[in-house]
This record gives sequence, structure tokens and C-alpha cells, in this order.
Amino acid sequence: MDVQFLGGAGEVGRSAVLVDESLLLDYGTKTATPPQYPLGSAGGGRGVDPNAVVVSHGHLDHVGAVPALLSGEARPEIHWTPPTRELALTLARDTLKLHGNSPRCPFTGEDVRRIGEVSVEHGYGEPFEAAGYEVTFFEAGHIPGSAHVIVDDGDTRLLYTGDFHTDDQRLVSGTTARPDADVVICESTYSDVEHEDRTAIEERFAESVKTTLWEGGTVIVPAFAIGRTQELMLICEAYDVPCYVDGMGTEVTEMLRQYPEFVRNADALRRATSHARVVTGRDGQRERIVDQRAAIITTSGMLSGGPAMTYIPAIRANPTNKITLTGYQVEGTPGRSLLETGSAEIDGRVMPVSARVEQYDFSAHADRSGLLDFLESYRDAEVLVNHGDRCEAFAEELRADGYDASAPELGARVTV
Repeated sequence: MDVQFLGGAGEVGRSAVLVDESLLLDYGTKTATPPQYPLGSAGGGRGVDPNAVVVSHGHLDHVGAVPALLSGEARPEIHWTPPTRELALTLARDTLKLHGNSPRCPFTGEDVRRIGEVSVEHGYGEPFEAAGYEVTFFEAGHIPGSAHVIVDDGDTRLLYTGDFHTDDQRLVSGTTARPDADVVICESTYSDVEHEDRTAIEERFAESVKTTLWEGGTVIVPAFAIGRTQELMLICEAYDVPCYVDGMGTEVTEMLRQYPEFVRNADALRRATSHARVVTGRDGQRERIVDQRAAIITTSGMLSGGPAMTYIPAIRANPTNKITLTGYQVEGTPGRSLLETGSAEIDGRVMPVSARVEQYDFSAHADRSGLLDFLESYRDAEVLVNHGDRCEAFAEELRADGYDASAPELGARVTV
């Protein structure tokens, strides 16, 4: 089995792994200016011709470029769980809305429409055939519908972990799956981080927000639309924090409620949805809300688009206000700049921010202990480390612990 890393090697973003020039695992984009796509995708277009595509989950860095695979004559089947399909379509439509008339957009509305012609949905633990391989999904504990992927050619069992979490979140339970594998392609986003106890983080976040509201301030809570927005809604309901929800996260929440079997507690999600007030953006609603004492959960999580672009300029000058970043900030994004410099580029202008800025680790990824606990089941397997800023360092640490581990470079081909 030959494996080529077209993206996600030594980086977070544009995940894409090609197996035997035939089966493509994920096909994502990397948040940057301009956006980056997997190798071979000149100008963001289709650069590979797989016989089939398997998608691990519905985040932009894993599924964002998938419609581009349908821009030519080829029509590879796309295999995913039902929520991942819905999330992929939501992201594709949003990309078209933001960049549809720009060379930055790697696909057209017609390409997105074609997804319906080739989409094949699967549940967990149900083997299926794709490009001549037997493929099986296992619950990965990252977001609803996220999956570990086993690829079996009869001789070698390859485990592509996708993104995963070993601890419970309010939205989804941590993964307990440890399917047999000869080779593991393992994500490593937080390979040098130990997550703080989740309850302690939640309590600190809720207390901080309530304090700011009591002082008369507004709290902007930038959040990824998929997974993070719903997690924060659940936290706000649990701690009785009044909140608004704005952006794509509202649409995603309603969609996820249609798949109760893919969330940890469907009743809790229903209560959280009732607790939050939805922002429609009509009739100057955002301008009115920003003058109230309110917590506003809004996209984008890295301040690179979405309604956050309206809220941040409006609240930035008042030190009573607060911005609580709740997720990983990719290098080169306004969110990362805000953390490092106290200013952020919004709509082409660098704006100093006097509002207080805090960051909370509500990560949906396994931390170092979680990664090591997961990999303990694969001491006899070959481990290929990807999806991280320090892949080689983590692979070296694994080798020192007795693993057969390496970190392929971008574009590398590995025979396993």
C-alpha cells in the first residue's frame, strides 16, 4: 500500500492523503490569505483523480475542497457519515457565498450540486467497499459524525485517525474505538499540550463572562460554526449564561438536531437551543445587541470572516468589553494576530483592540496524554504522524518510546 501526503503533513489544514493513487482520504483547505489547497491543486482546482473519496469529518480543513474533485469528467463516489455530508454541503455553500466570484474558490455551484449524485452515507461499524478496499468508520469523538477510517486491502489495515478526542465533551463522547491496524496515520495537533480539566475551564469561562456582563460590558465569543458553537451553547445553558448565537452555527445547530444518534445528549442540545437567542441580522439587530450587556457566540472562530467582523470593530475600543477566543488560532489568521499583538486585521485594516482578550482551551482534539493513550494500542504498528505544527518532534518522542514512528513531509510517498 502506497500512501502520499498531499496536505496536512507538518501543518494543520488542507488534509489530504492518497492511497495507491486510487483512494483519497479527506480533501480540505487551509485557512490563510489566500486559502491553500492540497498539492497538485493548481489555483485551488482539482489536481487528483481518485476512484473514490472517504471523508473523516465535516471541518473545512478536511472537506473544504471536496467539491473541486467533481469539476471535471470524473465522478468519484464520496463516502461519509450523514452529518458529515450535511456539514460539507453547508461549508461549500458558504464558500461560494464568500468567494464564488473569486479565483480563490476552487469549485462552482454546479460542482456542489453534483455531490448529490455521488454521495454515499454510512454509519459507524458498517464495512463498505470504496475503490476496491474494505473501509469502516469508527466514532472519533471530535464532532458529530466524525470518524476514524480503517482501510483494508486484504494484506494491510491502515487506520487514518482523522481528528479525534479521547475525553467527553458536552456535544459528543470521547472515542473508545481501537480497531486493529498495521499502520496508523495519527493526528498530532496538541502533542505538546495537556488540556486542563474541562469542568474547570467551563467554570472559569462562565464566571468571566458573567463578571463582564455584570460590569456592563459585552462579550464576543468567536467560535467555529461546527462543533464549537454547539458546545458553547450547551455550556451557557448549563451555567445559566445568557447568550445570543449568530452566524453559520445557527444553521449547523438545527441540522445536527436532525441526527440525534450522532450527539451525546439530544435533549441537552434541545434545551441549549431554546436557551440561546438567535441573531437574524435583520433590521440592525447586530448593532442593537452590541450595545447591550450580552454574550454573543459568533463565527468565525479565527476572526477571518462572518458576523465577528461586525462585532469586533464595534466593541474593540472599550476595555470593559471582552473577546474570548475558544479554539485553535492558525498562524496568519486575525485571531492569532490578536493573541500575539493585541491588534487584528479586520476588513483590510489593522485595528488595535483595547477590549480584554482571553483564550479558553475548549479543544475537540486529544491532548498529549490522550494521543499517547490512544497510540498505546498500536505499539506494534507503524505510526505516521501528521496534522500538527510539530509532527517530526512528536514522531521522535514516539521513537524514543519504542514506536516505529515517522513524520512524512508534504508531498512524501510512503510504502506501508
